[in-house]
Amino acid sequence: MIGEALVDVVLSDTATPRAHVGGSPLNVAVGVSRLERPVLFAGRFGQDEYGAMIAAHLEGNGVRSLLEPDSSPTSQATARLDPTGAASYEFDLDWTLSPAAALVRDLRAAAGGSLKHVHAGSIATMLAPGDAEVMGLLEALSPETTVSYDPNVRPSIVPDRVFARARAEESVRLSDVVHASDEDIAWLYPDRPLLETLKAWQAMGPAFVVMTRGAEDIVAVTAHGVRERPIVPVDVADTVGAGDSFTAALLAALDDRSLLGAAHRERLHAMDPADVESVLIYASRASAITASRPGADPPTRAELAG
Repeated sequence: MIGEALVDVVLSDTATPRAHVGGSPLNVAVGVSRLERPVLFAGRFGQDEYGAMIAAHLEGNGVRSLLEPDSSPTSQATARLDPTGAASYEFDLDWTLSPAAALVRDLRAAAGGSLKHVHAGSIATMLAPGDAEVMGLLEALSPETTVSYDPNVRPSIVPDRVFARARAEESVRLSDVVHASDEDIAWLYPDRPLLETLKAWQAMGPAFVVMTRGAEDIVAVTAHGVRERPIVPVDVADTVGAGDSFTAALLAALDDRSLLGAAHRERLHAMDPADVESVLIYASRASAITASRPGADPPTRAELAG
């Protein structure tokens, strides 16, 4: 997993402010690890109090960190919850990385020379200066790994819609699995129906493209066509990290079926509709559990098995 590590400071009118470790790719890494998959996380954080929180969170969840803390401040997001529990964000970010070639070398070495899958998204692929290094890493690794991508767009950070759209499409073309929210897609393509975008993205090369829509049905587009799947109903505490839990469980479910890794790419792209359905169910259950409790707190494998 490569992307931002930060601390979410959550504010609402009904609760005391609280701080949680977050960042979309970090949340995915933790979610995958809790589902008992080995994870290596490449994201920067500082040698400060928030950086110490991140390091402890990664270690406590069995996620290995590729990068050592540096001298810059740890990135921070302020999440403001509305009365329904939905979150909006403000950010103070530093997204500086080593050159792509060094990251690729260090990832291969840390993984023992064999990488199966790489996940990226959110600001990692769109915020300078680190975005160029992430894109270089994805281009270098995509022939030898499968790739997943979640745009998780943040207009307050990357307000240039034309650039964000072009970068999202570049990332989609490098990916085998794409997960996006309806809000992501609507912002990137305000003048095009959501389903039209899903179909266009799938035609760019991914095995399948999945769209989550809050309380509405999940939509997936594969080579076999369009599938919709009802969400798992839940009493929502807040939505922080729920989409990241969906991505994590999606990847774990694919790995359960031995569909991740370049050697399995052909089978992944030929997935049976029944397998697509079962993978979506699993991911939806993970997302629902996360939404039922405060903060980005994804479920364990035992919780999903229960």
